[in-house]
Amino acid sequence: MSWRKDQGRAERGYHHGNLKEALLQAALDLISKKGPAGFTFADAARMAGVSPAAPYRHFRDRDELIASIAQRGFEQFESLLTQAWDDGRPDTVTAFERVGKAYLAFAREEPAFYSAMFESGLPVDSNPTLMAASERAFAIIRAAAERLAALAPPGMPRPPAMMMALHIWAMSHGVASLFGRGDAARRKLPMSPEDLLEAEVLIYLRGLGFPTDRRSGTAAADEKPAGDRAGPWGKPK
Repeated sequence: MSWRKDQGRAERGYHHGNLKEALLQAALDLISKKGPAGFTFADAARMAGVSPAAPYRHFRDRDELIASIAQRGFEQFESLLTQAWDDGRPDTVTAFERVGKAYLAFAREEPAFYSAMFESGLPVDSNPTLMAASERAFAIIRAAAERLAALAPPGMPRPPAMMMALHIWAMSHGVASLFGRGDAARRKLPMSPEDLLEAEVLIYLRGLGFPTDRRSGTAAADEKPAGDRAGPWGKPK
């Protein structure tokens, strides 16, 4: 189920007998209007059309309500990234580019979920369910980074896949948070966020010594060895 901010209030009313879902939708609406820190537990109850005490039937407090939204967001995020990655088909670079575009698309199309996931200030590591959902989403980025690392030119040290994954995640998140948002916090950019991210990753890969010309959809795997020059992780063995 996709909780979108434009669903009607009648659809989520408590008289339907689905209080938990009504509260989740109410909180998403409030996040889209005020941000994850801009409302109270009572505000969510009021928007859902129930008493201030009613939310405690399903959520311990406001943080648990937002954590549930963030968890659903990460689940949708994981699904979107998995579909984009498609196990690296038809080739690693093409699939990786799709993942970057999917990341930006999620930030643009699901701004309330995105805010709950990344801007709520919740301690993710203290919520095992939320942590597991976020790790599953990150695992898609790591899988893509592992495939990219395997394309390191002969004679060059292979960069650690986890480090590459974290770098790429940081780049994607920065572009999405600043320029690819679906809310009023999006900043103007003289190019598309997709073009900016693609250029940023290209520069990053070049800095690691990866050839970046596109032959048959691979990172020029047939490129000649890079020689004995030192890389970021020492000299080739």
